[in-house]
Amino acid sequence: MFAGLWVSEWTSIRRLKDGETTDDLYGFLTTEPNSEVAEIHPKAMPVIFVEPAEWETWMTAAWSEAKALQRPLPDGTLTRLP
Repeated sequence: MFAGLWVSEWTSIRRLKDGETTDDLYGFLTTEPNSEVAEIHPKAMPVIFVEPAEWETWMTAAWSEAKALQRPLPDGTLTRLP
């Protein structure tokens, strides 16, 4: 599961030609890449949660605790497929 943010019905001016619009916004957090991802994308990788406790912390904890989850997966966790 990727760590992300969702804001529904955000009203703003995203493009001057469109004027004020109300949109649903989505994004996901990134961090420095682990060794597997760095071979393909050296700048960043998504923050990935693999344990239910991580999901629960991300969704319910204070930012002071949740921000500790913004780290790469340990090397050797991902497998590249051809």
